[in-house]
Amino acid sequence: MSYNTDPENENEDKNELMEELLEESILVTPDLGALEYSPEPEYTEILDNVHEQGGSVDNVVVETSEPLDAGPVKKVPYVDVGDKRVPYGNEPMSSRELPRYAPPEKKDRKWQYIAVISVLMLIIGGSFAVIYMSFGGDIYTTDDKVAVIYVQGFMLTGNLPSGFGYATSEDVCNSLRKATDDDSVKAIVLRVNSGGGSPVAAEEIVTEIKRVQDMGVPVVISMGDVAASAAYYISAPADLIVANPSTTTGSIGVISVYTNRSEFYDEEGIEFYVSKLGSFKDVGGDWRGLTSEEKEYVDNVVLDVYDLFITSVAENRNMTKSEVKDIADGRIYIGKEAQKIGLVDELGNFYDAIDAAAELGGIEGEHLVYYINKPSLSSILFGSEETMSSQAAEQLASYYTESPVGYLIE
Repeated sequence: MSYNTDPENENEDKNELMEELLEESILVTPDLGALEYSPEPEYTEILDNVHEQGGSVDNVVVETSEPLDAGPVKKVPYVDVGDKRVPYGNEPMSSRELPRYAPPEKKDRKWQYIAVISVLMLIIGGSFAVIYMSFGGDIYTTDDKVAVIYVQGFMLTGNLPSGFGYATSEDVCNSLRKATDDDSVKAIVLRVNSGGGSPVAAEEIVTEIKRVQDMGVPVVISMGDVAASAAYYISAPADLIVANPSTTTGSIGVISVYTNRSEFYDEEGIEFYVSKLGSFKDVGGDWRGLTSEEKEYVDNVVLDVYDLFITSVAENRNMTKSEVKDIADGRIYIGKEAQKIGLVDELGNFYDAIDAAAELGGIEGEHLVYYINKPSLSSILFGSEETMSSQAAEQLASYYTESPVGYLIE
């Protein structure tokens, strides 16, 4: 093979030579150093010129730091990329490797989004239904039903909703009226779980229970863990009292407590000036003790409340006042013993009370249960519906025991 070395054709010869070298997989690069392949003698002169002047073929610049005759030339493997050849290892990713690195193929997720939205709508709708029902909402039906009203926690006057640890007279009375406004309610169950409270609140509830009974709607008491003191006061007028064998009930009695902190105030240097009209107006003030006359007055108030309690139990339980007084010394009784002494009619659970109410109401076959003031949601939001916080109990006890006429049915 020969090449024209005429200067006019020199560049053309160089290009032809480099194309031939590439076709034979001969690559000269700056980083290969001394190569191990000896070229044909006829290439030497032209290659030296390429090295000294630099040359390019198809945009490939070929340079070397030493003349080709300084060492052999190494044959380097190559790969085809399109219409070009490049050294192995410097080639771009081949098409067969692209799937490993290319982004995943996008799928149509429209139905997945629709499914997720549908599930969320069901959850939200169900949540609203639970909230509505837990606050006393109901799905109206004309079928005969038994209404359930909860009396749970410390009893006092007012209108706090059920579930805050209190059983307020207005909430219970309003629930009783709501039940009787529904002609399909044939009987009412009062689920009582309370250790007592205000005699005024108890008397208000008793008055409403009797109004319901006068309308011909039977009332059944279902006692929970405890139904004592004022809670038994409201239970006595019921048509039927059902208690668990281990229910704590009874505690018939009245208590009124007055505190004398006068010595403490003296030690602390605290003085009081009291301006009053009416000799008994500051009875119960803790800055002094009670006089003999005031003690007699307080005792008479307690005695009057106690007599109301005894009379109510005697009238509603078909007992004499003497029989009630024999058991009305403040002691508590468990369900089995309470049944023996006439404070409880039957032993059973909550559902036994519902069945008994349905029977008294003349409901035949299956019967619906209408929960009017069930405190399930508020128990989640505000804690236990059956017990008060110690701070709230302390404040209420302070209100009733330290006020001039404070007393609790106990």
